[in-house]
Amino acid sequence: MKKTLIKCGWLVTQDPAVGNLVGGELLIQGDRVLAAGKSLDAAHDEVIDASEMIVMPGLINGHIHVWQCGLRGIGSEWMGPDYHANIHANIATRYGPQDNYLGNLIGSLAQIDSGVTTVVDFCHNLKSLEMAESAIDGLEESGIRAVFAHGTAKPPAAPGEVPFTHVPHPRDRIEALRNGRMASDDQRVTLAMAVLGPHYGTQEVAEADIRLGREFGLFTTSHATKPNDKCITPRGYLALAKAGLLGPDHNIVHGNYIDDEELKAIVDCGATITATVLVELHGHAPEPMVMRVRELGGMPSIGVDVEPIVTGEMFREMHAALMSARWIAHCNNAKEGKPALTEMPVLTREALEWATIGNAKAMGIDDRVGTLAPGMKADITMLRANDLNIFPVHDPVYTIVEQASAKNVDTVIVDGVVRKRHGKLVFDDQLLAQRMKEMHASAQRAMEEANFTPGAALAQEGEQRS
Repeated sequence: MKKTLIKCGWLVTQDPAVGNLVGGELLIQGDRVLAAGKSLDAAHDEVIDASEMIVMPGLINGHIHVWQCGLRGIGSEWMGPDYHANIHANIATRYGPQDNYLGNLIGSLAQIDSGVTTVVDFCHNLKSLEMAESAIDGLEESGIRAVFAHGTAKPPAAPGEVPFTHVPHPRDRIEALRNGRMASDDQRVTLAMAVLGPHYGTQEVAEADIRLGREFGLFTTSHATKPNDKCITPRGYLALAKAGLLGPDHNIVHGNYIDDEELKAIVDCGATITATVLVELHGHAPEPMVMRVRELGGMPSIGVDVEPIVTGEMFREMHAALMSARWIAHCNNAKEGKPALTEMPVLTREALEWATIGNAKAMGIDDRVGTLAPGMKADITMLRANDLNIFPVHDPVYTIVEQASAKNVDTVIVDGVVRKRHGKLVFDDQLLAQRMKEMHASAQRAMEEANFTPGAALAQEGEQRS
């Protein structure tokens, strides 16, 4: 099996046993890290000269709806109700299998291009097994590592029709995927369930969905975005915890409105919470959950969430999560009437942990990804240290979290396979151009069928000014 030696300018492993090294070396064999350290003097078949680069674990995007890639930026000034009315109740209903394939392919390639090696794809517009299969096709073809969280569509109910809030997750689709192409948890794209949870479904549905996930050995993940008086099942996570249905196999996304008692029960059960800080700062008053989870001893997790509203770039999300957490710490200190803090309350390295180890732990894949320890998967991102926006590098972790961006990504390796090199995706140029053209046409068609016009707010503003 081929061995590749990477000679690093800076090696950030996230492994306490190795740490961060100036001039370190990384040896990979096949799809695994074989060794990390100084002057390995190891036999190898190929050398990658990364002597002017920061070599780090690939970023993990802990929560994203990859299928929405073609709708980027259309909702930059939306509030929550606008998103649900325009996307779930309208545009999403126009999507079919090919639309999902194109969105997932281009969206995943964009994630690789920006230094992400793993995504948790909360795919929640699915109306059929065929749509799910096509979405998985896009993930697999891109070369990214993915946890494919099978979700369901949320269309408006027709008169006399049972609303989606009362409909359990489709067992037949989960059974078909789990007994078919998604049977193994060792493959690059694995299966999970994106369930309604108590904020968007009845208690009976929430319990049935988690039990279904456990029956098939699957992680479940759910959205929690509503104040208690707006939830389908108020304080439903507390009830799930008391019923023994919350544990490390369940992940909650957002959770800003969850009170202290319910949050403690969630964390005590070992369930995880993923914050999507940019989206939450965009449209919610309660703080993102990073600091609250951290203060209870949990490991925060972060993701980008909704590209129609915010950027899909994990470097920006990671930096925003850190700045938000620090600001909250300063605010809380001031509210308590204490003197100004004299030491930084949240360290930079923590944000990198959230975007790697924390996200891996949130979906139970931290035995495979999140660090560059020996035996872990060879999921690696390399940043050009001589790029003007980050040169000179004095501390590689500071540079990664607080200075770098997607433009600095030179090389990305996923599962031991080079997916980006010398700043360019390793993907057929003509095919990519064709698929991009098709995705644009797909999104345009869906918006036209939905009678939605992007940029209408700008047009109206211009008319009012003229």
